[in-house]
Amino acid sequence: MNFKTFYKNYFKNFLNLILDESNILHLDKIAQEIKEIKKKPGKIFVFGNGGSAAIASHFSLDLSNNFNIKCLNFNNAELITCFSNDFGYENWIKKVLEIHMEEKDIVILISSSGKSKNMIKAAQYIKKKKNKLFTFTGFSKLNPLKKLGNYNLWVNSDNYNQIENLHQIWLLFIVDYLKKITK
Repeated sequence: MNFKTFYKNYFKNFLNLILDESNILHLDKIAQEIKEIKKKPGKIFVFGNGGSAAIASHFSLDLSNNFNIKCLNFNNAELITCFSNDFGYENWIKKVLEIHMEEKDIVILISSSGKSKNMIKAAQYIKKKKNKLFTFTGFSKLNPLKKLGNYNLWVNSDNYNQIENLHQIWLLFIVDYLKKITK
């Protein structure tokens, strides 16, 4: 396949993913929950692995900067390596939440596969504590993380980059939408 054909097919597929309306209701509900968090008051925690951790950092920064909402991501290497060493990599997010999460807080977990053990263990803990959980996943519609959230946004793709890019678009869309409706 030549470059031009690959380019057209790639972005046509990506545009179809963006315009797929199956996630709009959940995206709206997540935006409304985030808007209301200031009134509770509460915090938002957002976690991801690899590229999803970068997305979590970007969203956390933009949400805090634009809305004065406490949005934390704990992506610092010293915390991750310390907690992974002491409690196991699969438990580091759960341990952070055990220490910092309070009753009215919201957690967002981003996992392209929806199979990351650290995300699943954190989600099980969040569910047990009855906090709100929003998940952003891709690949299999039956991934385990997608089954655990209050609202779950799923990308119907097996391409990591398209999944991660759409997760970022959705999260930053929420920031832009909140800016528009809270003027």
